[in-house]
Amino acid sequence: MQFYLNGYKPGDPLVEDPDPSVAERRGDLPEEVDVLIVGCGPAGLVLAAQMANFPDVRTVVVDRRDGPLAVGQADGVACRTVEMFEAFGLADRLVSEAYWVNEVSFWRPDPADGARITRTGRVPDTEEGLSEFPHVIVNQARMLAYLLDHMQRSASRLTPFFGLQASDVEVDASGASEYPVTVTLEHVKGLEPTGETSKIRARYVVGCEGARSRTRTAIGRELKGDATNESWGVMDVLAVTDFPDIRLKCAIYGAKGNILIIPREGGYLVRLYIALDEGEREMLDNRSVTPEKLAEVANGILHPYTLELKHVGWWSVYAIGQRLCDKFDDVPADEMAARLPRVFIAGDACHTHSAKAGQGMNVSMADTWNLGWKLASVLRGSAKPELLHTYSAERQAVAKELIDFDREFSRRFRAGPAQSDGAEEAVDPEEFQRYFIAQGRFTAGVATRYAPSMITAEPSFQDLAEGFPVGMRFHSAPVVRLADAKPVHLGHAARADGAWRVYVFADRSEPTGADSRARALCEFLASAASPIARFTPREAEPDSVIDVRAVFQQGHRDLAVDQMPPVLLPRKGTFGLVDYEKVFCPDPAAGDIFDLRGVNREMGCMVVVRPDQYVSHVLPLDRHDALAEFFAGILIDAARPARTGPGFVASPPSAARG
Repeated sequence: MQFYLNGYKPGDPLVEDPDPSVAERRGDLPEEVDVLIVGCGPAGLVLAAQMANFPDVRTVVVDRRDGPLAVGQADGVACRTVEMFEAFGLADRLVSEAYWVNEVSFWRPDPADGARITRTGRVPDTEEGLSEFPHVIVNQARMLAYLLDHMQRSASRLTPFFGLQASDVEVDASGASEYPVTVTLEHVKGLEPTGETSKIRARYVVGCEGARSRTRTAIGRELKGDATNESWGVMDVLAVTDFPDIRLKCAIYGAKGNILIIPREGGYLVRLYIALDEGEREMLDNRSVTPEKLAEVANGILHPYTLELKHVGWWSVYAIGQRLCDKFDDVPADEMAARLPRVFIAGDACHTHSAKAGQGMNVSMADTWNLGWKLASVLRGSAKPELLHTYSAERQAVAKELIDFDREFSRRFRAGPAQSDGAEEAVDPEEFQRYFIAQGRFTAGVATRYAPSMITAEPSFQDLAEGFPVGMRFHSAPVVRLADAKPVHLGHAARADGAWRVYVFADRSEPTGADSRARALCEFLASAASPIARFTPREAEPDSVIDVRAVFQQGHRDLAVDQMPPVLLPRKGTFGLVDYEKVFCPDPAAGDIFDLRGVNREMGCMVVVRPDQYVSHVLPLDRHDALAEFFAGILIDAARPARTGPGFVASPPSAARG
């Protein structure tokens, strides 16, 4: 982590100086904004946290609640989501507070006595080496608090406006207006409208207000899918029990039903997902369900073990349904060639599913992690507005995969040997265990693979770096930083700053030699013909649009920092200070990254990574032309006049407005 670039100052170095525009804001709701985010749930605040890093983009966040969420319902945080939080500098806080899901145990009726349950398996929750971070459990409200804190520490000092909900969204598709989206906001107190309304005009609007999204309704999108006759009770409890695996994640098939146990953070709290059969679901119809009755059902399933409730932190009952929108923005499919999106939906506003697989919050956050950098790039004038079409294309496909997975996961979990009366077929608990292990990459959040598009190339040179599949997330690995010999993770160099990364994995040649392909590439990147020069505004930092990092094969004691090419020692900030954190070497103690990720040692390669940490391209080191051509299809030449018209920003937006 770097700071003090523009001068030393006392105090917390992670609190940025406020942007000058902060002092000019009136404090009330502005009339015009660049981005309006509706909803302060996981999707909304991941987007807000990204936009907070760009004080030149005026962002407003509204939520119908009276204040920040106090108790959340979601709690499972996939490995991939923790990787994402690292880009905000929040992963350490998250993993230190959370419960780590290290292993999963499986229980079923004892063959010798079907009324009793017995353990049949115990497996690692995620496969070795899948991520440098664990799968963790922490209350959703805590995760949102981390994001709110990040927003407050940013130069934008971004703070939500509470007590407001969108009631209507109108889009002027003519292209005549600089702020074509008009949103009517109802003032809300205690979740009830007061009758007062306000209007706000925006360049872009993102609806993150959940399954009852009015933004979705306003743009004509609809959640379509199936509800099931399956109901579950869920409780966060403090309990005394003799069940031996109460501090492990457990999938339990009992003679009287099924339970999923999820230990919570803090060492004592535990979450129970309890399947309700047809008779027990009658409690829903007559509204007689209580935590005590749910505990009674749980005790019947856990026999011969018992569980005594001492305190209930939160509880609910829900029916499972899987629903999905066909598109995640306001542009009809047949108008995409002539029209650019202005309104987007994310999270539960466009896909809903069960809670048991632990994917909902994670996929919702991934939606806006995908969208945020795209909005910022377009608004700041560095990327072509057509980039915004890729959001719906990429995330709708991922959501469909999630719905299919969730449907199968729920079917396999609910249908056990004694619980098949309401299911289409019985599923052996051991089969569910095998399925759980096989689907580990999906539940860890690392199975997403984006299809080829303007930002994801065909994997024509994948053999040069088999461990960095094009379209999938950049799988970090240990390295040693050359300048200070510090062991670090290469992927942690990427911040949520909207910059592309070009990782130069050097060939076997000495980096100072005339035959070094890596050095020749670095010389090209420092030239006037390089993408860095073409697409970085003259007044911007040299790594603000395209950030170049290099990994050499030699040991860190065998290379000299002062012999590195200038593009790897860029001068930055008010004083023209040298950034020494661009060059890395293998870490012999943790494993050579070239071996770990299957990088060709003779040829080397460059790996192009999107701002949301997904691999866009793998190229030979000498394909300078292909690298420039790839970026030319996405970024706007800094020397050209800005384009105008619908969806285009003629000049950088001002954070001082409003």
